[in-house]
Amino acid sequence: MKRGRPIIRSELQPIINEILEESKLPLNINTITKKIEERTGKRYSWNTVQKYLNELVELGQIEAIKLPHSKKKEKHGLVVYTKK
Repeated sequence: MKRGRPIIRSELQPIINEILEESKLPLNINTITKKIEERTGKRYSWNTVQKYLNELVELGQIEAIKLPHSKKKEKHGLVVYTKK
């Protein structure tokens, strides 16, 4: 029998993949966090979801799209995620 706290990674990464597969549009971190909360009934912080999104980007399962900033030409704005 395993002891201790269960790994959140094994719970969140499949849910994130499902959410992005179902969505026809790219989603930002805030929207993904809200959809995870709706499905699981648990509240996860924005930083936790961002950490697992970055891991999925590094694994090549999802794609991060950096949108241009609306007012400053040389800066990046919002980052949205979509399934590859």
